[in-house]
Amino acid sequence: MKTMIAAIALIGAATLAQAQATPVGVWKTIDDDGKTEKSLVRITEAGGALTGTVEKIFDPAKQNEVCEKCNDERKGKPVLGMTIIRDAKPGEDKSAWEGGNILDPNNGKVYKLRLKPIDGGKKLEVRGYIGPFFRNQQWVRAE
Repeated sequence: MKTMIAAIALIGAATLAQAQATPVGVWKTIDDDGKTEKSLVRITEAGGALTGTVEKIFDPAKQNEVCEKCNDERKGKPVLGMTIIRDAKPGEDKSAWEGGNILDPNNGKVYKLRLKPIDGGKKLEVRGYIGPFFRNQQWVRAE
């Protein structure tokens, strides 16, 4: 009986660990300096693709900011509630999500995207890139 309970507990723990090793959830975004907490982004999955929306902005002075530098339908729209991640899908090796894009509302640039859960799903490596040039951030799971 104890062996069966231990086996069930291990299976449950493995399932939970696997579920956490996904970008789906709420993430605390950390600026490129690695220290400054900027916002909360909720990443959801629908139809096999991931989308990320800004849920909270920590700096009270930036609560009502709009994306003035955006070049698409998001131009002039509030950053709070804005979809900044679109169409990321599981990569070939299933350890990262790729093929989508991410918007930096500060400069209006849209980058190709790679999301990779690290540290057992507690952190998310977010890479935005244009050609050979890229920026990395590590976001922290908030939920």
